[in-house]
Amino acid sequence: MRTHTLRVFALALATALLSSASPAQSPDKPWPIRAVIVTTFEVGNDTGDIPGEFQFWVEREHLTEILPFPGGPTIPGIPGETHSIRTNADHTILGIVSGTTLVNATASMMALGLDPRFDLTHAYILINGIAGVDPKIASLGSAAWADYVVNDVAREIDPREAPKDWPYGIYPSGATRPDPDAVTETTWTRSNLYTLNPTLTAWAYAQTKDLNLGDDPKVAAFRTGFTNDPAAQRPPFVLIGATFSSDYYWHGTIMTQYARDWVRLYTQGKGTFTTTEMEDAGFMNAIERLGNMHRVDPNRVLVLRTGSNFSEERPGHAAAESITAPYIGGRLALESAYLCGSTVLHKLLADWPTTYSHIPGN
Repeated sequence: MRTHTLRVFALALATALLSSASPAQSPDKPWPIRAVIVTTFEVGNDTGDIPGEFQFWVEREHLTEILPFPGGPTIPGIPGETHSIRTNADHTILGIVSGTTLVNATASMMALGLDPRFDLTHAYILINGIAGVDPKIASLGSAAWADYVVNDVAREIDPREAPKDWPYGIYPSGATRPDPDAVTETTWTRSNLYTLNPTLTAWAYAQTKDLNLGDDPKVAAFRTGFTNDPAAQRPPFVLIGATFSSDYYWHGTIMTQYARDWVRLYTQGKGTFTTTEMEDAGFMNAIERLGNMHRVDPNRVLVLRTGSNFSEERPGHAAAESITAPYIGGRLALESAYLCGSTVLHKLLADWPTTYSHIPGN
């Protein structure tokens, strides 16, 4: 019964996608896309109001044409209405809003990758958004190119019921306690790690490491409260670091240590926990599967996350207070995301005959 249901769903999705294609964009002649900008949320409209992750891309890259996205996320408050795809005038760049959380990220990426209107086989995919940032590693507004995306498939018990020597109540599948040295490799552990193309990531970092990301006096004043973390007090800067995906919004000193341990475990000590978000493992899982189907090239994927908030509280403050505080670095993070992301995008597109056939840095 389940197989039949999946086949019906796939047929319905394909029919919807086919019906939305224009004659100039038929499945027989899909648009050869050069770049895909992937964001997770927009606050209101795509243009002209308070910006979310998508708005700067739409306005500044002139993504003026609107296409239906039958497999996209439903717009809150409008049943059956999905967030549209945006494209530029020459139909070389696509921009999407996936919806937040892992399930939306996975579903939206799969829907886009299977859309017969687009040829994504040589497209560079830039996953671009804001995130929590570890104050021991970076500051608000900083931009981190991900070398690893780590997922959080785990076992968990309430820490009040855990042995007193446990640092937290979450531990890896394949282990019996939260001890990185106690885990054995299983299917679950392998599904917790996605490695980005290291040479493309290093190339993207090289293009952006000297950018002036700007600053904000209120954000700078807030950063001074992290008296034990010199990196947190720095003006925004560009770096390479692992991003940690979770379907729940966690916060605090103990949970930040958990993320550090988790990333160290799954990258075998090669990665450093830098940012935390709720989507990137979902994107990467879909991209891995689409790569197996020869719909996209996983080696052409970049993940850029910028710090809108710290993952733990300032000294002298409570985690419960900190988790509900507004994102004081939100606007700065959005500007950093666009500046770094667009710098790399423009360099990729400036010499398309070369970057079409040869991935930079490889």
